[in-house]
Amino acid sequence: MAQAPPVDKRRQILDAAIRVFARQGFHATRVSDIADEAGVAYGLVYHYFKSKDEVLNELFSQRWSLLLAAIEETDAGDAPPREKLAAVAAFIIESYRHDPELMQVIIVEVTRAANSFGRTHLPEIRQAYELIAKIVADGQEMDAFRRDIDPIFASMSFYGAIEQLLSGWIFDVIPSADADFERAKQLVVTTICDGLEPR
Repeated sequence: MAQAPPVDKRRQILDAAIRVFARQGFHATRVSDIADEAGVAYGLVYHYFKSKDEVLNELFSQRWSLLLAAIEETDAGDAPPREKLAAVAAFIIESYRHDPELMQVIIVEVTRAANSFGRTHLPEIRQAYELIAKIVADGQEMDAFRRDIDPIFASMSFYGAIEQLLSGWIFDVIPSADADFERAKQLVVTTICDGLEPR
């Protein structure tokens, strides 16, 4: 009889932390809450992580590196700039759709936490803005987008629109059926790109 694969305790702790941070908020969470949720001894959390801050750092870095890789891969393709922005918007919205608790933790506890985690991760956050700004600048060079809008401003507007949508779903203030996710992908790109198109 085949043996079950060994349980990855580190992953188990990270997954438990996502659930607890989403439910209670980072600041109200204690390491013992994460251990209880994971069904492991309190000391085992400290075996893998120095603190709950390190757990949050790990969760953010893993997900954000996937986003950066997705944008770079999209930009390397031959699609027009508008389609590239649509692909990035779809990637972010699908990430929320498939892992809403993790995306909630990243938005509420990291990217919006300007005085703590957000400041710690500014280089990675800025890198995402710059990658989108590059797609916009390339579009301007091709005359697909108007040239009088700063690419970084366009990039921040793009992320701002998506972040507000995700926040609307997180806080349950806008509908979140499958059709709403699909429509949102189109509307973000329509709103931003129509504003960028040459007059």
